[in-house]
Amino acid sequence: MRLAVIDGQGGGIGATIIKGIRQVIGQEVEVLALGTNSAATTRMMKAGANKGATGENAIVMTSQNVDIIIGPIGIIMANSMMGEVTTKMAAAVTTSSARKILLPLTQEKVVLVGASTEPLPHLVEAAIKMIKELYEDV
Repeated sequence: MRLAVIDGQGGGIGATIIKGIRQVIGQEVEVLALGTNSAATTRMMKAGANKGATGENAIVMTSQNVDIIIGPIGIIMANSMMGEVTTKMAAAVTTSSARKILLPLTQEKVVLVGASTEPLPHLVEAAIKMIKELYEDV
């Protein structure tokens, strides 16, 4: 299974996700760190990703060749993350045939009615549980 973790800014959310994947699932899943900037990619690589790439083209191309995409909901919103997510990035993620697991964290002027207000560690735990269930079904 190939899994892409997409994050921007400092890469902290992506790094937390990758650490959790490694703790719960181990090395059996190929984890690709896709950062909107080099700082995010570097932090996710240090957290245990197998490979990493940075920028619009890396996200556009790689998102078409993975089984799961995980990240904050901003990865499907053009101009989110203080402008780091481009229209092409958001379109590539949303049109990818990969399963998307999105954490309802946003700094944008978007309110998700009914979304959990759980803290990040709880959201990551729930997301990793979903990934594990998908992995076991493969």
